[in-house]
Amino acid sequence: MIYLTQLRTQLEKSFSPLACDCTLTGDNSLTVKLYHPVSGQVDLVVSGLSIANLRSPEAVVALIEELRYELESNGLHRPETS
Repeated sequence: MIYLTQLRTQLEKSFSPLACDCTLTGDNSLTVKLYHPVSGQVDLVVSGLSIANLRSPEAVVALIEELRYELESNGLHRPETS
């Protein structure tokens, strides 16, 4: 199983420049929130993820791919322009 701080770091690297909060609930489900660190605007919140499923690096990669798909599908995330 991965530690929440490690997961958060991996998610922030994958979704930069967004920040990430990972919260574990009492029933061992995970909530992931991706948001803009300056404005606080939330781009994605996914709840009810099973922490037990995050036992391998491959499972974390699969989670990142799923979150990326959800983020792109919701239409809120716009790439930053320089």
